[in-house]
Amino acid sequence: MAPAIATKLYPLPSPLLLDGGQALAGVEVAYETYGELAPDKGNAILVCHALTGDQYVASRHPVTGKPGWWERMVGPGKPIDTDRFHVICANVIGGCMGSTGPASAASDGRPYAMRFPVITIRDMVRAQIALLDGLGIERLHAVVGGSMGGMQALSLAANFPDRAARVLAIATTARHSAQNIAFHEVGRQAVMADPDWQGGDYYGSGHAPDKGLSVARMAAHITYLSESGLTEKFGRNLQDRDSKTFGFDADFQVESYLRYQGSGFTQRFDANSYLFITRAMDYFDIAEEHGGLLAKAFAGSPARFCLVSFDSDWLYPTAESRHVVHALNAAGAAVSFVELSAPHGHDSFLLDVPALDRVVKGFIG
Repeated sequence: MAPAIATKLYPLPSPLLLDGGQALAGVEVAYETYGELAPDKGNAILVCHALTGDQYVASRHPVTGKPGWWERMVGPGKPIDTDRFHVICANVIGGCMGSTGPASAASDGRPYAMRFPVITIRDMVRAQIALLDGLGIERLHAVVGGSMGGMQALSLAANFPDRAARVLAIATTARHSAQNIAFHEVGRQAVMADPDWQGGDYYGSGHAPDKGLSVARMAAHITYLSESGLTEKFGRNLQDRDSKTFGFDADFQVESYLRYQGSGFTQRFDANSYLFITRAMDYFDIAEEHGGLLAKAFAGSPARFCLVSFDSDWLYPTAESRHVVHALNAAGAAVSFVELSAPHGHDSFLLDVPALDRVVKGFIG
């Protein structure tokens, strides 16, 4: 069953229509809010999370006890200032932190597991729009997201153009590349090759595919970093030893780091959710959704856009952001763009990059 999470829950009043042709009934969206909503409801900002994120953008995680994943950006006096703005962050459908996903109970009372329908980024956004409707928020001051969160921000702008005045998409893309699909497939196969996956029906068995999910996380985490960052942080330094063991223990610090990342991830994330969310990212292609022309997706958009990339990000390199910017220019949209220098790779949007703070604060206004 889905974990019992202390969070706000919004039950959708009607079935959620999905791109795959199904209607998902009984959907609940788990979310958190920060800051007060203005009487005219005009100060709301929707922050969309990345693949392994959740709704705890600026509050302590109830499972790990760690700070919110973007506490350096969201809070009183911070670039997204909760003294001024009402910030909403929702766990995506298909997730595992309270929103309806594979671990949730289906109509027969058993977890969906692999009976859960394959979803898309646009489906995730539809659920968030339904949440905004339930909260009575007709137009956001801004929608903000990095990585998969940026995909959601762009999808919202393309499919619900009147719902956000500003769109800030960081370290993201308008479609998943063949390379990114390939990395995701390696991760999914690692999960499904684990005997404890049990065809996805591992809930309640006492055995989850933690080994496979750990390997998937390790492989993905490498793509979030940069070669220079790894070299600077770890180099070829040995881990707690003076010489090589001539075995297959974690001789190198970077090996130990990846194993730590993998094992820690299994404590807070559901393997089936990883399968469904990565598949949603792989299907993502805004141009394909709009007749094959990306500019068409944003034609007539009243929103202001800001695209941010990082020079060390090889997962979603600057060329991906430029592609979106060119399409927005062709559509006549108001858009600004900046490539920031940072050594951290794709994860730069989560780490200490003061230049990003200035961009976010300036654009949010």
